[in-house]
Amino acid sequence: MVLDPVKGTVFLCLTGLGTVGNSLVFVSYMHMFQSTEQKPIHLILAHLAFTNIIMLFSKGIRRTIGAFNFDNFLDDTSCKVAVYLARVSRGLSICTSSLLTVVQAITISPRHSMCQRLKLKTPQHILSSLLCLWILNSLISMNLLSYVKNVNRVNITQFREDGDFCYFLPESWITRWIFLTLMVLRDAVFQGAMGGASGYMVFLLHKHHQHVLYLQTSKLLYRTPPELRAAQSVLLLMMCFIFFYWADCFISLFFTLTIENYSTVLDVPEFLTIGYAVLSPFILIHRDEHLIKCCHTQ
Repeated sequence: MVLDPVKGTVFLCLTGLGTVGNSLVFVSYMHMFQSTEQKPIHLILAHLAFTNIIMLFSKGIRRTIGAFNFDNFLDDTSCKVAVYLARVSRGLSICTSSLLTVVQAITISPRHSMCQRLKLKTPQHILSSLLCLWILNSLISMNLLSYVKNVNRVNITQFREDGDFCYFLPESWITRWIFLTLMVLRDAVFQGAMGGASGYMVFLLHKHHQHVLYLQTSKLLYRTPPELRAAQSVLLLMMCFIFFYWADCFISLFFTLTIENYSTVLDVPEFLTIGYAVLSPFILIHRDEHLIKCCHTQ
């Protein structure tokens, strides 16, 4: 392994910063969920922060250790767990972000609209939905448990690297395409739901903006409801997610198709992979007044 202190320092700073931010968000939203009115959105945001922490630990710390050229302390089991959790947390990030957008769109929809019939009214409904997301993403990533090995156990000239200590063994084309198809289908379905819910929220926020302009023209005071302010924050969060997701996809595809020695430029997609996990908690902290107060209390 080649010593790269600059890469290691950047990954260490991003991982540490993201872990602190997500930990504050997780503790704060769980505290708000338990001590005040139980809002499903708080539980989903706490789960998103928890997912981000898993991603940062499973991917960011492994890259940091590899960049500083520390001793390889990972065995086969550790490699399997680290790579598996990184893949599962990535899928959970997509699914949880989609669920967050859909629930927020339902929350701000008119009281007598059809969307209100889909509202998850109890914490048990949210927990059941999150459990289903865990099961789904765990099953989609099951192939990694058979095809990931530690670098000391394989001939590295024959296998594809995943980070600095873990390698993928060759897998059959059938297995590869089955799991790849499932991943693409999952991403398409949940991002489609995210896009539809985001468009619906933009429409509702536009109607609200027109209503506010009318009241201002009539010289009446009107305060934006907390649900609409939360919807604006969720939309900003989704824009952040879409940027990092598609930037990662396009840059990775470009490097794969045009650059022969892909490992020399592997850093850029890796930074984009953890970018959403690092930035998203600070968007929430900046936008949510109750979260800011709770963070100060903590």
